[in-house]
Amino acid sequence: MSVETEWIRYGENGEYSGYVARMADVREPLPSVIVLQEIWGVDGHIQDVTRRIAKAGYVAFAPDLFSKDGFRQAGFEQDRIDEAKLFHNTIKPAQWADPEQRQAALASLPVQKRDQIESTLGKVFNTGGMLPDFTRQVAATSAWLRDTYEYSYGRGVASMGFCLGGTLSGRLAALDPELRGAVIFYGSAPPSESIPEIQCPVTGFYGELDKRITSAVPEFAEAAEKAGVAFEYHIYDGAQHAFFNDTRPSYYVDAARDAYGRTLQFMQQVLTDSIQA
Repeated sequence: MSVETEWIRYGENGEYSGYVARMADVREPLPSVIVLQEIWGVDGHIQDVTRRIAKAGYVAFAPDLFSKDGFRQAGFEQDRIDEAKLFHNTIKPAQWADPEQRQAALASLPVQKRDQIESTLGKVFNTGGMLPDFTRQVAATSAWLRDTYEYSYGRGVASMGFCLGGTLSGRLAALDPELRGAVIFYGSAPPSESIPEIQCPVTGFYGELDKRITSAVPEFAEAAEKAGVAFEYHIYDGAQHAFFNDTRPSYYVDAARDAYGRTLQFMQQVLTDSIQA
């Protein structure tokens, strides 16, 4: 069966945009999965993941966090981000978030291209101040899928996210009491004070070499256990940040395969209302 895809405007005034994928010939409402982007936007990789989830039998929806009223915010245009990502793929992981090391690697490029890439990287690596807006959009997305969108109306919603999106997946779990489950791929833990608010199972996948993110996971697990939150996590030996992204040099096929299999199993558990043998 083929997968049908389209870009959709949603929200009270159509202020939000997103990429949806669903099985073309299934008309009854299906459970839905919110696929939350990395800092690279709803790019080819995120669209591919969204289609993969749809093929597993869900409505899959990737909200475009960088769009407002149908337009990308300045500096977050997808062609600009794609160019920055191509450059980013040429440098070592240790240089990824270090402005001085990035600048040294950019020095060999023509001035105009260098300035444009550096500007875009500066924006995508500094989205912390935008987290409240992103969180509101993700919460609105969950409610829209559950209460409005005809192909998922009345069915359960779960989330999965990568990097920035992983952070938002955890935050959504603390914010939305109706969320069925949340998957975090190498995203930061929710704020400690919000962890007791989580009412759904959470699972996380992390790379051993991604020290900045992974070092905080045991503390998250301890806080979750104290709060009675079901949190299971897996740390993959030898894996970097973004090990699931098969368009990046950090891709680690063994870790990605295992994490994807576990993700599908998790979604089956949290989104299946009933199964009769």
